[in-house]
Amino acid sequence: MSVCTLTIDGKDVAIEAGATLLDAAKEAGIEIPRLCYLEGLSSVGACRLCMVELAGTNKLFPACVTAVAEGMEVRTQSPKLQNYRRMTVELLFAEGNHVCAVCVANGNCELQDVAIAVGMDHSRFTYQFPTRSIDISHPKFGIDRNRCILCTRCVRVCDEIEGAHVWDVANRGENCEIVAGLDRPWGEVSACTSCGKCVDACPTGSIFRKGETTGEKARDREKLEFLAQARQQHEWVR
Repeated sequence: MSVCTLTIDGKDVAIEAGATLLDAAKEAGIEIPRLCYLEGLSSVGACRLCMVELAGTNKLFPACVTAVAEGMEVRTQSPKLQNYRRMTVELLFAEGNHVCAVCVANGNCELQDVAIAVGMDHSRFTYQFPTRSIDISHPKFGIDRNRCILCTRCVRVCDEIEGAHVWDVANRGENCEIVAGLDRPWGEVSACTSCGKCVDACPTGSIFRKGETTGEKARDREKLEFLAQARQQHEWVR
């Protein structure tokens, strides 16, 4: 096993070659904000919150999909990065309809947590107030696209862990949205197994269990990581 040595915010880190900068930061005990990343799922670099700086270049790199290399000098908390992350979170709030006071995930929302972490107390950008649909046709669950941040966790957990392939991303630009079964009502998609993994994976209150009221949404994130590891290690193969 080959090992790479690098520095992150001045800390020396040694980690297996092929690991990502996010893995290396966790090894060093350094927290990097992220929303689209979830342990047990593939990384896609969609939210752009985990961007870091590398010595020798002016470009920013997503830590969740950038592999470590020998001798890297990584910065994760520079003023430039802090300003960039705050702007990104402000844009997420401005482009959706995030009314925390009536959201099922209020107080248990990763978007709220990240907003606090980056010091956001308001958005400098004009709120778009888009017209987005709510689908409660499923007997157990619902999806409120007003709260969706297009992290694609639901798409990946349904594809990679459950294998049902219910969710996908449709359209482009401001019309981009998560759809079920080629844009059919969720309750009519026979491929859905009603497993609830998309609810556990969702970082906001966009996908929820029916009957949950404000602040009641709970998740079991460790279940997703356990299932992914067990399948990779063929623990259920006889």
